[in-house]
Amino acid sequence: MKDWIDTYDDRDWQTTTEGSIRFALLGLGWWTIDLALPAIQDSDLGEVTTFVSSSSEKAKRLADENGVDHGISYEEFHDGVAADAFDAVYIGTPNALHLEYAETAAELNKAILCEKPMEATVGRAEEMVAVCEDAAVPLMIAYRMQTDPAVRRTKELIEDGFIGEPVSVYGNNSQPLLEMNPAMDQWRLDPDLSGYGTSVMDLGIYSINTTRFLLNREPLAVQSRMDSHDEAFEDVPDERSSALLALEDGIKMVTTDSQNAHSDTQLKITGTDGQIDLRPAFHGKAKLHLTRNETTVTVEHDSFDAEDEMREEFDYFADRVLTGADIVPDGRHGLQDMRVIRAIHQAAENGEIVEL
Repeated sequence: MKDWIDTYDDRDWQTTTEGSIRFALLGLGWWTIDLALPAIQDSDLGEVTTFVSSSSEKAKRLADENGVDHGISYEEFHDGVAADAFDAVYIGTPNALHLEYAETAAELNKAILCEKPMEATVGRAEEMVAVCEDAAVPLMIAYRMQTDPAVRRTKELIEDGFIGEPVSVYGNNSQPLLEMNPAMDQWRLDPDLSGYGTSVMDLGIYSINTTRFLLNREPLAVQSRMDSHDEAFEDVPDERSSALLALEDGIKMVTTDSQNAHSDTQLKITGTDGQIDLRPAFHGKAKLHLTRNETTVTVEHDSFDAEDEMREEFDYFADRVLTGADIVPDGRHGLQDMRVIRAIHQAAENGEIVEL
């Protein structure tokens, strides 16, 4: 067992240590200010030069409070104000607003790092891909788990044969949304802003995308069930969601998600010879529970949390923009997740298996 365990904090993706990407941050909510901003400030290849918000007054105030050079409104962003001050944009707005800012960024010839899910619907995600490809600007979807060293080590172990042939996957992601934000009118509960729903779009995507990344297999068909009980969730169909996905090579996946449950994240991959259980998986410092030949060992990293994962994500993006190298979680990669999420909602609505 010892031969399978070694350090997993190396940046195996890094190709340069030279240069810097100047970021404009769009959407100045708590995720951007409390996590994205310090992550970039702590990065090797990035710096924040511009804040973009609903009003220039708000953006300037937050810029002054956080030592950022420029604060502009969305309207000013669309007009190209301060465009010379940044090389790339990070889009952290509600889902249904991603496309319009990506369109402007593409017009300004700026690289784009867009939060997941990449948009509210498949159609709008397709538009984003087309816009960026037509303008020849880099587009990356912000899947921070793909640069988490625990996840990358898991991928290496799977590829090295630690679990044998992959057989099944179980993923869960749940959180008490209303305890985190008691507002009944928050955007994650508004289908016009969130998209198909709330739990799968916001939480289930972690299990889906991380599995695709780890196994390099795509879902072929899905069946699902979802329902909502609390009055706060009356406008979205998936306060609670479960789905069964059939992946390539006969691999089966079960994923469960809820925005109104005890906080828990897990991703367990079982193979013919062993098992890897990431628990916690998506929020908090990831731990690997490795099982093979009746022996289980827990491997944990001392430092990586969401901010650290985002630092790696921003440096990965900057590395690829500076060198022109291929981006793995690009727009077409994110578009596939949108198609899977749409299929999960369709399957729950019609009670039938939906093929992808």
